Amino acid sequence: MSFASLSLVLVIAGLFGILARFFRQPILIGFLFAGIGLSYFGIITDHELFTDLGKIGVALLLFLVGLEMNLKEIPAVGKIAVLTGLGQIGFTVLVGFLVASLLGYSAIVALYIAVALSFSSTIIIIKLLSEKKDLESLYGKVAIGFLLVQDLVAILILMFLSGLKVGEAGIVSFVILLLKAIVLFVSVWYLSKKFLPKIFAKLVGNSQELLFIVSIAWALGISSLVGGPMGFSFEIGGFLAGLALSNLPEHIGIASKTRPLRDFFLTIFFVSLGSQMIISDVGSIIFPAVVFSALVLVGNPLIVMILMGLLGHKSRTSFLASVTVAQISEFSFILMAMGVSLGHLTSVNLTTIILVGAITMVGSTYLILGSEKLYVKLKRILKIFEKRETREAVKTVGVDFRDHIVLVGCDQIGSIILPYFIKRQIPIVVIDFNPSVFNKLSSQNVSALLGDVLDDEIIEKANLKNAKAVICTVPNVEENINLLNIIKTLREKPMFIGSSIDKQDATKLYETGADYVLDPDIIAGEFLRHLFLSHGINKKRIVRMGKSHFNRLLFGKIYA
Repeated sequence: MSFASLSLVLVIAGLFGILARFFRQPILIGFLFAGIGLSYFGIITDHELFTDLGKIGVALLLFLVGLEMNLKEIPAVGKIAVLTGLGQIGFTVLVGFLVASLLGYSAIVALYIAVALSFSSTIIIIKLLSEKKDLESLYGKVAIGFLLVQDLVAILILMFLSGLKVGEAGIVSFVILLLKAIVLFVSVWYLSKKFLPKIFAKLVGNSQELLFIVSIAWALGISSLVGGPMGFSFEIGGFLAGLALSNLPEHIGIASKTRPLRDFFLTIFFVSLGSQMIISDVGSIIFPAVVFSALVLVGNPLIVMILMGLLGHKSRTSFLASVTVAQISEFSFILMAMGVSLGHLTSVNLTTIILVGAITMVGSTYLILGSEKLYVKLKRILKIFEKRETREAVKTVGVDFRDHIVLVGCDQIGSIILPYFIKRQIPIVVIDFNPSVFNKLSSQNVSALLGDVLDDEIIEKANLKNAKAVICTVPNVEENINLLNIIKTLREKPMFIGSSIDKQDATKLYETGADYVLDPDIIAGEFLRHLFLSHGINKKRIVRMGKSHFNRLLFGKIYA
């Protein structure tokens, strides 16, 4: 492939990526469609070269997964993440296998498809939850927890498959595979504890350029070694290379420097996948792809809702967490591509799952971004998934609140203004969906409610109808508007102070009836003006305030 051809591929991929971004879709969807167009017009002809370049992106993707793998996050969410993650995978595989078998696929192909349908995209979910500012919410923590479980299962499955050759499935092969896996993990553990920290500390860590080059060389070198002489695959090699560096103090710097290069080669990987979707008999894959997509978009969330309901979560938490599994993962593509390389699958099977990925990633993006509105419309029906007694505890000190303050969100802005009400003994109840914030408040004997402010039970316990003021520090325009609409139904309407991300959202809140809106740009300007009016351009005073601000950013407090 010439320089001009490669440049054209990247330009087209960039344009389709911008188009995907415009429609608020995952960028990789744009890359897939770019691959389809490039292949259709005959621009991509050397598929083998593109596949090889894409493998670098996959190896680096798995390298970063291993580098950022934090097994300590699972106990933080507890058995909910493990049981929900494993339960969802188990039920999806079972239902997916039955559906694929009914559609006429052989047992081995049906099993591959069923497993591919059970994984969800951690990258997409984290990005969307970050956009919604919900990563620290209860449902966000649970979702990230069971996605981590999915990633671990996916890695184990890929490792198992990569150790098999075509036609090898006997007991001897399994024993050899197990022994090789043990040797690999022991080697990784030894290197990460005894050898690599010394090398990076003495020779590599002091040079940013060398840190980047050595990390990439390590990732691709180990990937080639494990995928070649060791008999596994380059994907597993990339993961183990990252896992070996995950304990280094420099691992955050390595991740930040490696990520752009990973994104570059992953772009080529997804363009390559899209280019493989050009087949002669398109009609043969449309119906199966639609059926599998419906299973992922509807069946996966339903499975998670049932499991989380049985484990004692409220319907809102269960619903918001459940829609995060309404798409398939990058691991699904990697799994199917590995199946093709092993001779278990055909390129048509791979194309079917790529199409399922495109459909479900588009659909789930709208589902996740609009989940709050959708829950409000469906919450009466969704109550059937909620047990009478839930694990989302409610704790209040002083049950009958009157002329009190209702503070929604106490993680950032709320934690700064809360001391004012505490010191002046103004009655206040805090509503927060972050379990760690709730636990800290409860330990300090502050009245707190864990859950969603739009939940009927939360509204009743917070005694919103008798409140003096409602202060919402969560900069989610939909949540603020829904809360304002609830306040409008009350006979005595409390004062409402809301929060916004930008001027556009602030304007919407004022038009809906907010009494005051915290717009970050305006508030920051007003604060600086107040600072200069009070103290002038006083360097010592401002430096002292800056140090205090830095300590709050670094250590943080619920209240002081």
